[in-house]
Amino acid sequence: MKIRYLLAMICLSPLVAHAELYKAVDADGHVTYSSSPIKGSKKLNLEPLPTMVPLAKTRSPANFPRVDEETQKGRDDTRRKILLDELAAEQKLLETAKANLGEAKDQNRGVFVTNGKAHVNEARAQEYEAEVAKQSDDVSMHQKNIDALNAELSKLQ
Repeated sequence: MKIRYLLAMICLSPLVAHAELYKAVDADGHVTYSSSPIKGSKKLNLEPLPTMVPLAKTRSPANFPRVDEETQKGRDDTRRKILLDELAAEQKLLETAKANLGEAKDQNRGVFVTNGKAHVNEARAQEYEAEVAKQSDDVSMHQKNIDALNAELSKLQ
C-alpha cells in the first residue's frame, strides 16, 4: 500500500513543482499557501530561480610566487628526512616503552604469601594497576605516533 503512495508522489512531483501558488491571509492574520485558489487568496507570480553557471578554473595571477621543480624536490627531500628521523626516534621510544611495560607487569601485584596463605596488599595492587596502565598508555601513544608518521611518509612517495 505504501509503495502505491510513493509511486503516485513520484509521478505527480513534476506537476507539483510547476503548480501555481496562492497566498491567503485570514482575519486573524494567519497566512496560508496553497496550490489551488482559496477564497480571498492572491496568485503569487514567482520568478524562476537563477541557476549557477559552473565557475571556470582560473589561472594563478602572473605575479603569483612560484617554486621551481628543483627547489620543491629539495624541500620534499628535507621533509622526508625529517619524518624518517622522527620515525626512527619514535620506534626507539616504542621499544623502550614496551620494555618498561614488561618490567611493570613483572612487578609484585600486591599479593604476599605468609604462613602458606596469600594476602593482598590493596595499596600495592592499586599502584601496580596504575603503573601498568601508564606504561600501556605510553606504548599506545608511541604506536599511534609511528602510524601517523608512516601515513605522512606514504603521502610523499
